[in-house]
Amino acid sequence: MDHWTGLNELIALAETGSFTAAADRLGTSTANVSRRLQALETALKVRLVERTTRHVALTELGQLYYQRCRPLLEGLREAQRTLHELNHQPTGKLRVSCAVAYGERHIAPLVNEFARLYPALEIDLHLSNRIVDIIEEGYDLVIRLGRLPDSSLIAKRLADRHLHVCASPAYLSRYGAPHTLDELHQHHCLIGTQDTWSFVEQGRTRLVRVHGRLRCNNGHSVLDAALRGLGICQLPDFYVDNYLNSGELLPLLAPFAVQDNAVWAVMGSNRYTSRKVRLLLDFLEANLGK
Repeated sequence: MDHWTGLNELIALAETGSFTAAADRLGTSTANVSRRLQALETALKVRLVERTTRHVALTELGQLYYQRCRPLLEGLREAQRTLHELNHQPTGKLRVSCAVAYGERHIAPLVNEFARLYPALEIDLHLSNRIVDIIEEGYDLVIRLGRLPDSSLIAKRLADRHLHVCASPAYLSRYGAPHTLDELHQHHCLIGTQDTWSFVEQGRTRLVRVHGRLRCNNGHSVLDAALRGLGICQLPDFYVDNYLNSGELLPLLAPFAVQDNAVWAVMGSNRYTSRKVRLLLDFLEANLGK
């Protein structure tokens, strides 16, 4: 006898509670479900199911066998899906979301190249600074920056991201440079989406509430203000790296810089991740930060 014969029927019966519902799930007849279960019991020489005219339930041995075999059957199905995917080009739709500025500069070009490599895929890239609901809104993958809140979602670290505090030479020649976190209160700080800046002091995270006369919820506008000498900014590396390299901005408070500020790929907590999502994950991880 085939060792898998009757397992699908046993699992369907255990999870639906009736022969009729099990047959509906498997797309077969109740007679076929009953016949295959009897064949399994005969091969194992144990009774797996108690049958009466009004009730059907697994025996104690049937329940134990179900609990041991269900993961094995899931593993077999996943192996079959993997083989099928490896033998075919990925198809279907991928929905991805990312914050606007980082998405424009880093994610969109990579997603476009990924789409070129896999022409059978349909990709919907959504750039928004709103925190989307991955499950409710049907996203396969969401790119998030910085520290993540605790949740049941699965997160994979793709790359490092660094926050820089900096100002233009013109601002520093006029107001001087802060050398401690407390000295920030004496300076014009350019405020973005948050008026608290993150630092590390003596091994511990410290949040400093900053003040200034300019506020904007757009990183490019904050950067422009810093370049014009209007104040000190705290921005991620993808905004300021070129200007730090050219000397148009100068780094400040480097000993207090936050180190753990990563780029994350966040997914739903499903046990099985489709090949198209895994391919995109690997592609982003291999190319981000180059």
